[in-house]
Amino acid sequence: MPEGQQIQQARRLWTRNELILTLSVYFQLPFGRLNHGTPEVMELARLLGRTSNSAALRLVNFAACDPYIINSGRTGMPAGIPVCKPIWDEYANDKERLFFEAQQIRAELMQKSIEESLNIPQTLLVGKEKETVIKQRVNQSVFRTMILQNYENKCAITGINVPDLLIASHIIPWADSTAEQRLAPENGICLSALYDKAFDRGLITISPDDYTITLSSALLEYETKDYFDTHFGSIAGNKILMPVEHAPNRDYLAYHKENIFRGV
Repeated sequence: MPEGQQIQQARRLWTRNELILTLSVYFQLPFGRLNHGTPEVMELARLLGRTSNSAALRLVNFAACDPYIINSGRTGMPAGIPVCKPIWDEYANDKERLFFEAQQIRAELMQKSIEESLNIPQTLLVGKEKETVIKQRVNQSVFRTMILQNYENKCAITGINVPDLLIASHIIPWADSTAEQRLAPENGICLSALYDKAFDRGLITISPDDYTITLSSALLEYETKDYFDTHFGSIAGNKILMPVEHAPNRDYLAYHKENIFRGV
């Protein structure tokens, strides 16, 4: 990019919509990936018509507003706090609204309808409230990105890193979660499809004390089967692979153990 154009971009004031879209990306990436070479940051820059360095800088400005980062002893770039803090204060505790509005902004920048930007076929909207379907798809997409990024695209039990086999599993199910819990990264674990189903059905649980895996008595009924040791016996007592940020919330794991797990 010509030097003159870079200077012009640097001087261009950030709009409210640009800040909303940037904050939505911030919440989906670990702190260590807020840099100009991260694909998601490059895509954000392209959508905004800004440089990747500019987008990355604004992301770390938001990090300077984040109590989680501050309490961990790290710092973002505080120079941007006066610009970013009002947006942070408005949306940090209302992420469903943030992500929905950000997707609307993204769709507009892509010159598409919001359902087109999410690849929602019209047949899926027939007989349903359009906004409800869209919000559900937005939340699913954001939560998946957030959790897979947090676990470096690996199953927390096996280390499998085939994206098509990975699922962002809720610890407290979506239907039972509060608005705050639904999109909290601490309420998610990246699991491959088999273990996602086992966790969801209470056949396995993860200890809130040491993050080790326990098999249920319902699952132990199959321990004489040829497949049992390979897929289940081998994981019993193992500690899950921990995420880059936002370890599973111990209270949420206790809820899973007490309310979903089918006993030992």
